[in-house]
Amino acid sequence: MIKQELILRNPLRHLGFEREEILPAGGFGAVLANAGVGKTALLVQLALNSMLRNHNVLHISLNDPVNKVTLWYRELFKHLAGPHESREVKQLWDSILPHRFIMTFREESFTVPKLEERLNDLTVQGIFKPEMMIIDGLHCDSPQRALLESLKGLAEKIGVSVWFTVHVHGYEKPGADGLPLTFAPIALLFDLLLELQTMQTNVHIKILQGAAATVPAEDLLLDPSTMLIKEKP
Repeated sequence: MIKQELILRNPLRHLGFEREEILPAGGFGAVLANAGVGKTALLVQLALNSMLRNHNVLHISLNDPVNKVTLWYRELFKHLAGPHESREVKQLWDSILPHRFIMTFREESFTVPKLEERLNDLTVQGIFKPEMMIIDGLHCDSPQRALLESLKGLAEKIGVSVWFTVHVHGYEKPGADGLPLTFAPIALLFDLLLELQTMQTNVHIKILQGAAATVPAEDLLLDPSTMLIKEKP
């Protein structure tokens, strides 16, 4: 069955984690990288795997409109499904879509009370109750500590894990721990940190902080043509 096959190709398995939910309820994870390297693509793969397992994913975009976020999901799902018969792929796609809800904010107007109000509207009406949340486009640095702490409180309250994209500037040299200096002061708020590093024509995935994985980071890549996780040949 195509659904089970795609679940078994879970990118978390490629990263070496034995459990599907590597973040606890209220836990924070982040993908750090320069612009355009693949942060959103990696998180969409994690979201698709949750959707395939009938878990609800709330995707919050602070930069892109709904139609662009939708395109990310559609294209990555198409690559994941690969050579399978198109009718079966479409049926599976239609069956997992109810497990995703996309929300957009302008970053300057994004606040935790506004997010909580919109979440309450969804859950009270029985429209959508997330189990995993993606926040794409939030500036994660020291000035945002209060907002992040408030977000963590909300995540613990409603029982969701939260993944962030973290933009790293190319000119910013990392500290001794490998973390960008602007991000290091808030790093302890996060349970798991992944970094995407461009080396020649490859994008390598590195675990900076969090649970130990069984696959060496240097053996994990993002395929530049499909943006899917793959092992080093």
